[in-house]
Amino acid sequence: MNIHTKTHASSSRKGIQINALMRNVYALLSILMGITALSAFSAASFGMPLMPWWAVLLGFYGLLFLTEATKNSVLGLVFVGFLACFMGATLSPVLHLIAGAGMNHVIVTAFSAMAITFLSLSVYTLYSKKDFRGMGHFLFVGILVAFLAGIGAIVFQLPALSLAVSAIFVLLMSGLIMYQTSSMIHEPNQNYITVTVGLFVALYNLFTSLLHLLFAFGGDD
Repeated sequence: MNIHTKTHASSSRKGIQINALMRNVYALLSILMGITALSAFSAASFGMPLMPWWAVLLGFYGLLFLTEATKNSVLGLVFVGFLACFMGATLSPVLHLIAGAGMNHVIVTAFSAMAITFLSLSVYTLYSKKDFRGMGHFLFVGILVAFLAGIGAIVFQLPALSLAVSAIFVLLMSGLIMYQTSSMIHEPNQNYITVTVGLFVALYNLFTSLLHLLFAFGGDD
């Protein structure tokens, strides 16, 4: 009886931790997505120019480092807000280009596909309660290889490779969504800012990859 009671109490505590973590993560994620959208469309309206790829990487990893270093304080929320704002601003020239080409439907389609993918994978992972944390090593290697290939496509101006990288990123970011969602169930004592950043990065890359693919195959080029 005592063992059963302790097991039940432990299970209840874990359930409370999971609910608290998920509530914080999804609330912060919603705020970050809102900041990103506002920043993107605001910068686009002012005609912000396209930033060099190295400047984007420097800003992204710099803010990512600052967010992780301060994740246990209020500063963590400040820096993650700056991260969302910065990433939205870097996206604005692409949105401006697509809108200028009269292809606003591509933006809507990419966002809808991202939202449906996120919702579907999250619901599946949550209700199946399968542990996808074993995908961590594969995702890390895959993202690293795709990242380097993406840089190569930019430097050597290889459109076909760039499209292939975008397609691969769609798959990798889908896996990352499942990985991060699964980690909330099986490791509810994590820092919610860290988990949120992981999901935010997955959604951002998923959206931009879909945007690239839809624009490329939906345009004249």
